[in-house]
Amino acid sequence: MKYGILIVSHSAKIAAGVKELISQAAPDLSITTAGGTDEGGIGSSLEKIQQAVDDNTGDEILAFYDLGSSKMNLEMLLEMTDRTIHKYDVALVEGAYTAATLAQIESPLDVIEKSLKQLIIK
Repeated sequence: MKYGILIVSHSAKIAAGVKELISQAAPDLSITTAGGTDEGGIGSSLEKIQQAVDDNTGDEILAFYDLGSSKMNLEMLLEMTDRTIHKYDVALVEGAYTAATLAQIESPLDVIEKSLKQLIIK
């Protein structure tokens, strides 16, 4: 598939739950997660994000996150990788679900991004 989905959350359970939810609507997409710290606590891990990117088989990755350090670590990774990753500042669950359903039917990126605009968090 052209697009894969990356979920970055401070909680491993939230990341897994979002993946479980969107997998129902987009069973053909590569959906990877990075949830919690390396020690299993609440927080963010650059190493987990890197592994989730490495494991994602999409040609390009649509990335969604929940809170501050998840965004910060994701942005650090964007500077370190050659992969094409599109980061969206949108509501995590709604944004990932919207993007996944549209990517599942192979919608173009501009259509996906237009649909995400109404979910932007300022």
